[in-house]
Amino acid sequence: MNILWLSWKDRGHPQWGGAEVLTHELRKRLCAEGHAVTLLTSGYRGGAAHEICGGIETIRVGASRYSHPLKAIAHFHRHLRNKFDILIEEVNATPYFSVLSERVAKRFLLYHHLEREVWLHEAPPPLNLLGYHVFEPLATRALGLAGVPLITVSESTRQEMIGYGFRPELTNIISEGIELAPLADLEESQKFSKPTMLSLGSVRAMKRTLDQIKAFELAKPSVPELQLKIAGDASGSYGKQVLGYIARSPYAKDIDYVGRIAPRDKPKLMRSCHFIAVTSVKEGWGLIVTEAASQGTPAIVYDVPGLRDSVRHGRTGLVTAESPGAMAAAISELVHDRQRYQELRHAAWEWSKNITFDQSYKDLKTILELA
Repeated sequence: MNILWLSWKDRGHPQWGGAEVLTHELRKRLCAEGHAVTLLTSGYRGGAAHEICGGIETIRVGASRYSHPLKAIAHFHRHLRNKFDILIEEVNATPYFSVLSERVAKRFLLYHHLEREVWLHEAPPPLNLLGYHVFEPLATRALGLAGVPLITVSESTRQEMIGYGFRPELTNIISEGIELAPLADLEESQKFSKPTMLSLGSVRAMKRTLDQIKAFELAKPSVPELQLKIAGDASGSYGKQVLGYIARSPYAKDIDYVGRIAPRDKPKLMRSCHFIAVTSVKEGWGLIVTEAASQGTPAIVYDVPGLRDSVRHGRTGLVTAESPGAMAAAISELVHDRQRYQELRHAAWEWSKNITFDQSYKDLKTILELA
């Protein structure tokens, strides 16, 4: 099959994340089975406008988040429309609307999650309000009218999309996958001598890193030995705000900002901490949760789309209300109940073994009718 894939970012993009890891692995497997894959995506410094790597032909147009969709739509209509067997439009905040004009290919939409709440935290005013109240709701409903199959990665996103008019019988979930191999034995997960909370990922407003720090501070009186490790890029304005808050914290000596860590160092940091905290506004799934679980580290997360899917409350981790106070209570509970902690980390570790790219690809092939 000749497949066209539209996506805002590829794995080489400086801002790549878990979504790009998953889709890169899927495209690799499609090529390995003899399918021709063309990726239309955004440009970036050092990224070639056109290249073929690993069998995937990549076309990059528009380096700005705002100019890329317009340039990509124009390129699609001029050079790519009606020339493929399968079209997959991956939507991240701004759609391409390619499925509305394509007449030859079998059409599919891929949503990791809707961005609505993210607009409020990441875009400047008044764009944030327009994105939340106008742009994304209207665009999502318009795409729902196309009546094409939807692919997503969690039940939370599936239900949200149905609420925007997508037909339930055409909404499909594929498994996520992780790059880290689960530990062969939980005994390999050697923890720090003191209870340690991990914050891992870009220090951005939509990740609500400040909530994690506040939860740590609120839990500290009941868990005096508690430590916090923060790893991630804090170069943006929100990151600087976070670093300033840490410097003023009464518990600053127990908060260690380690900066952005290399991929090779991430597994060891995960294994060493006792639990990971995730407070994002929303996620498609929350790959960092499953990655930590694979290294023997359970999660405490906010009850938001994606995170409530990647953590089974009371079985593989804890899901709390969206407040530092609620998370602090969960931290105290988890640290003081050693037996429950061991049960949660073991169950999380076992579940992580089932979250694989091979299963993701098997799910995708069934939806695309390639199986």
